[in-house]
Amino acid sequence: MRRVVGSFTEPAAQAVQEIHMQALTKSQGRALKTNALKHAALGFRAHSGWAALVVVAAPSRSPAVIDRRRIELVDPGIPKQPYHAAQKLDLKEAEELVRRCTETARLLARRAFRAVIDDLRGKGHDVVGCGILLGSGRPATTLAATLASHALIHTAEGELFRDALSHASERCDLRVTGVPERELYARGTLELRLPVDKLRSRVTELGRPIGPPWTQDEKHAALVAWLVLAAAAQR
Repeated sequence: MRRVVGSFTEPAAQAVQEIHMQALTKSQGRALKTNALKHAALGFRAHSGWAALVVVAAPSRSPAVIDRRRIELVDPGIPKQPYHAAQKLDLKEAEELVRRCTETARLLARRAFRAVIDDLRGKGHDVVGCGILLGSGRPATTLAATLASHALIHTAEGELFRDALSHASERCDLRVTGVPERELYARGTLELRLPVDKLRSRVTELGRPIGPPWTQDEKHAALVAWLVLAAAAQR
């Protein structure tokens, strides 16, 4: 005779238990996949009209480069050097040109951020922050003062495109970390606890799996992203 377990016969009870265990295993598998998202951080080095982007992923002590892109921050017909172009205009026209260039750069930066974040999340990465390399110059307080100085024009153009990246990061709810480029390796040796020679070697090695180009743009963008990744690991 078949033994009755509760309201089921023994074979039926075993079948129900197997179904329950399979459902539990699938549920645990989904939870593990959710919890196994690897941290990733974005690093940018801006230029007039574009920026180099490098993405590094955990672990923070030995990160890997998982993406590299050129982010365009101007549309056709928009000058890549808006303040240089504005220098040839009267002040009212110059203000309008700079405003239009700023709006375009911010729009393109937001689109680029959303695209890369969506790609990374689709591949199982949780983007924990954004690092942006900063310049050393101080912008003037007025457009008229900026346009009167060639050095201030260069400073203002750098600020315009870095501001677009920072704006996009904040709109995507990413923590922004700005690091003056001239302080980058000093910050790296302090925060990553590596001697500067070893740090430079590690940054060079980061580019080998992904291949060229691996110029100063990519190296510095990768390092500022690494700093963001390491800071997130400590939070």
